[in-house]
Amino acid sequence: MGKKGKKEKKGRGAEKTAAKMEKKVSKRSRKEEEDLEALIAHFQTLDARRTQVVETPCSPPSPRLNASLSAHPEKDELILFGGEYFNGQKTLLYNELYTYSIRKDAWTKVDIPNPPPRRCAHQAVAVPQGGGQLWIFGGEFASPDGEQFYHYRDLWVLHLATKTWEQVRSPGGPSGRSGHRMVAWKRQLILFGGFHESTRDYVYYNDVYTFDLDTSTWTKLSLSGTGPTPRSGCQMSVTPQGSIVIYGGYSKQRVRKDVDRGTQHGDMFLLKPEEGREGRWAWTRINPSGAKPTPRSGFSVAAAPNHQTLLFGGVCDEEEEESLQGDFLNDLYFYDPARNRWFAGQLKGPKAEKRRRRRGKRAEPGTADKQEVEGPGAPEPLEVVREVVSEAGTVVTIKQVLAAPSSAGRPASDDDEDEEEEDDDGGGLRSGHMEVTGLGIQSELWLPAYARATAMQDPSWHLQPTPQLTAPLDP
Repeated sequence: MGKKGKKEKKGRGAEKTAAKMEKKVSKRSRKEEEDLEALIAHFQTLDARRTQVVETPCSPPSPRLNASLSAHPEKDELILFGGEYFNGQKTLLYNELYTYSIRKDAWTKVDIPNPPPRRCAHQAVAVPQGGGQLWIFGGEFASPDGEQFYHYRDLWVLHLATKTWEQVRSPGGPSGRSGHRMVAWKRQLILFGGFHESTRDYVYYNDVYTFDLDTSTWTKLSLSGTGPTPRSGCQMSVTPQGSIVIYGGYSKQRVRKDVDRGTQHGDMFLLKPEEGREGRWAWTRINPSGAKPTPRSGFSVAAAPNHQTLLFGGVCDEEEEESLQGDFLNDLYFYDPARNRWFAGQLKGPKAEKRRRRRGKRAEPGTADKQEVEGPGAPEPLEVVREVVSEAGTVVTIKQVLAAPSSAGRPASDDDEDEEEEDDDGGGLRSGHMEVTGLGIQSELWLPAYARATAMQDPSWHLQPTPQLTAPLDP
């Protein structure tokens, strides 16, 4: 048998193994999910009391993670939905909807009848159809003790113009999962990966589904080429050429009974439609040049000016049999698909001593893979390490690297605004801003702003000076 035949046989074997594991996990998790369905139904009964849309100006949302934050397709607004928070005693799940006005720097809580059940680690994609729509698929619900999970496989759409929720029932869709990724491609939604977990077992996915926005139908793609291994928490973004980039992510596998080993992925793939073959897609592994991000998962991704993709933060878990150390990151990278190259984003130093890099200035040797502004030597960051021991005796070491106080993000001053070029076309995300919120258990809202005159070479962080809540909202 030739090499090609061996690869195909190996691929079919892996698919059979994954199918068996999924069936095993599904069977064991069914009992857990039945227990949680009653709790979900109770919350839905409470939600059914809403009979009209109520919009209330409010303080920023309470701290949460694994929520979705999407740019409104027609307005300078961000839309936040769902998420979770552990208060030290129990896990809280949310199905609250908030909007953030970029121009007014103001939050609004929007209560709409018949919302999706509470969830986190779902995916939300905004599209301009029908006056603007927000599509949500999957995610998970957890028991208050955080030990049992219910994985959704439902699809919802929020009609932004009329402020109404609708559950879209279409057969043939993905199985229940969380940690997957989803993007808008032409008039379709494309979904990749994710995982499903029960108390004792788990399965990770690398399948790809499309949802046609015109016909409301799901299709599982038949793909050629060698694609990514199963994973969750990866990057998924669309290039100007119409291809889809997959980068990074996380997965784990069982090495022996009750011992799992996690993997942080740092590989990168391109998914693109085959020419002349409608409905056929192909995987290609790519190896970008430049200053690449370290392997990680759970990072934020947003479209940046000049058709680039902006990557921020994430986590890298280093696991041993009895311990887990997570390094939380706050670095910034740009990916240029036209050149297939990564660039490290270097932030500005204190305003009094910074020097702006001008358009057309020749880069110094060694700075070709950095988009930066020169400034004074930054003080050493502060590293905070603490250990948490679970009831099972597992030691969890949490390490956080904090920026030095003198170089931390600060509210933008009037002088800062004077130096930046005015934006007359609506600003917001379309003028090169990325909003980051809900990282870890924080509730700050941060904004790296770019001056068009410098071709996005001098990002600077600004902390939006919105008031903060001192306690989470109890659902």
